[in-house]
Amino acid sequence: MSPAAKPSTIYFGYGSNLWLHQMDLRCPTSQYLGVARLNNYRWLINDRGYANVVEVTNSSRTNEPSPYEDVVYGLVYSLEKEDERRLDLNEGVPIAYTKELLPCDVWQSEDGKPVDVSKKPDSEEKMLVYIDRNRTTPSTPKTEYIYRMNRGISDALKQGVPQKYVDDVMRKFIPSDDKHDDDGDDEERKGNREAMAQFAKQQAVRFEDESGVFERTD
Repeated sequence: MSPAAKPSTIYFGYGSNLWLHQMDLRCPTSQYLGVARLNNYRWLINDRGYANVVEVTNSSRTNEPSPYEDVVYGLVYSLEKEDERRLDLNEGVPIAYTKELLPCDVWQSEDGKPVDVSKKPDSEEKMLVYIDRNRTTPSTPKTEYIYRMNRGISDALKQGVPQKYVDDVMRKFIPSDDKHDDDGDDEERKGNREAMAQFAKQQAVRFEDESGVFERTD
């Protein structure tokens, strides 16, 4: 990410946009660049039912034993102007989220290969972060969002996001969906799960806010 090669926008995705396929659908000219870490922020599912990052102050720090409690890992993408416009629509800017440039530690990927975050970061870069400063209460995720988050978690782990971060932070809110035993489920339950997955895939393309905070007009 040298200055000469810097794209119009460098974006830090920490929620369902960890899912590489979703980013391909939403921002077709975006490029995956690597893994980043946002320090002094905490990852959670907020009271809308979607991912958010909350700034950590001295008074809000916890005594949690995990070193991942007050950091957020995510994937980094380059965005052209049309990509950013599409992403703004899906993120509900400026109602559901606002846009900030925040400094992140970056491990740059070579040709899409996984990175090693146990090594020193390659650089610190200010990058676009979608953040909701108003809705910061921990809550439960929308059902379809669990499906999309699990795909994102899978991709993030493959790219080098620490397993312990996923276990200690993200799994407090996002249950794994890899334990379903279809042979033991009845037909109604299978059908419900398939319908949910189909809805989640639609949401990956064109998000409609189930919380009712904003409505798309495009």
